[in-house]
This record gives sequence, C-alpha cells and structure tokens, in this order.
Amino acid sequence: MAETFGGDGLSVGKKAPDFTMEDHRGGTVSLKDLKGKPFVLFFYPKDNTPG
Repeated sequence: MAETFGGDGLSVGKKAPDFTMEDHRGGTVSLKDLKGKPFVLFFYPKDNTPG
C-alpha cells in the first residue's frame, strides 16, 4: 500500500492527515485509532531493497 500526500508536507504544530496502514501483525491501524494514545511511527525500507 503506497499513498502520497500532496502539498508541502507536515510542519511543527500542523495536524497529520488521517491514514490507514498495515501493522507488523498484518492487521490495519489508523491514525484516528491512536488518538489520545502515545505511539511511535517508524518508517524504514524493507530488507534487501535499495534505499
């Protein structure tokens, strides 16, 4: 699943757009599901891929 957000990206104090993505267990998680909960969103390239 790949999604591109237009515009200038995010800046300090600006709200993130809602998104839904696959979690490490194969389920889905949305930003709205995490509202009010602390979380870390970490992106990295898959193993054995350039980047």
